[in-house]
Amino acid sequence: QVQLVESGGGLVQAGGSLRLSCVASEITSFSRLTMGWFRQTPGKDREFVAGIHWSGRKTDYTESVKGRFTISRDNTNNTAYLQMNNLKPEDTAVYRCAAMLWGVSSFRPAAWRFWGRGTQVTVSA
Repeated sequence: QVQLVESGGGLVQAGGSLRLSCVASEITSFSRLTMGWFRQTPGKDREFVAGIHWSGRKTDYTESVKGRFTISRDNTNNTAYLQMNNLKPEDTAVYRCAAMLWGVSSFRPAAWRFWGRGTQVTVSA
């Protein structure tokens, strides 16, 4: 069972930046995993934020973060990253890492097999 652990969240002012990390363990080959980031606020379902194909050749973003967020991966260190720039108060949420084997990114949470517990991001106005 793949384990995902996120880090890097925190409190930041609007316009600031954060970089989230997601380390995968209990996996023989991280390069087989398509990685994604979702975010969730109280009372709402998980919202797709960004995804990176297992090949590293394709990335996907939800419209509201395009041009501000960048997803990347480091297969050597079994880690996926989410660089978040020009943060806005509406970006405040728990950010959760997700993974699937060999698949293509999907905005549907049900398409992702493995999940981390999340890291809190709070953006003040």
